[in-house]
Amino acid sequence: MATHWAVDVNDHALEHCRRNAERLGVRGVRCARPEHLPDDVRFDFIVSNPAIRIGKPQFHAMLRHWLDRLVPGGKADLVVHKHLGADSLQRWLGEQGWPTERYASQKGFRILCRTTAQDG
Repeated sequence: MATHWAVDVNDHALEHCRRNAERLGVRGVRCARPEHLPDDVRFDFIVSNPAIRIGKPQFHAMLRHWLDRLVPGGKADLVVHKHLGADSLQRWLGEQGWPTERYASQKGFRILCRTTAQDG
């Protein structure tokens, strides 16, 4: 059985996630704050609406932290509004070694998709 990690800094959101998974009978869901996720956990796939407004240096550090946890060949889909820098983020990700394409765009939101993990 696959493990699905739901990671958030908001305890209220995590509790809702736990209750919804239980109510729906979804197994393999682990809800955790970022600091409680074991260091050895790696991901095949990350889906995120990342916290852009925390400041660019913190945001870039956060992305490096999580994208570095992708297994080789792993992927990440990021939902980012164009007014919050989706296009410049796409360029930055490519410069960091994570080739990224815009999968879709609607109502100002971009889905930056198929960000592949760096080899090694």
